[in-house]
Amino acid sequence: MIEKEAELILEKFSEALKNIPELEETHYMVDNVNLAREDVGVDKNPTKILRNANIDEEGNLIVEISKWVR
Repeated sequence: MIEKEAELILEKFSEALKNIPELEETHYMVDNVNLAREDVGVDKNPTKILRNANIDEEGNLIVEISKWVR
């Protein structure tokens, strides 16, 4: 029973493969293996970062509490 089902599956699969167009193989040979960028610090501009922040009268940053915190 299983052998007949397996044969039927293989026949249907090979019929489906007939409809796939022939394409050329594509190979991408790249020498860039395990590359990472250099670890460099970036100058930060606090006024630019806080430009759109909500700040109260005392200068405290106002943030929204996460929704998953009870």
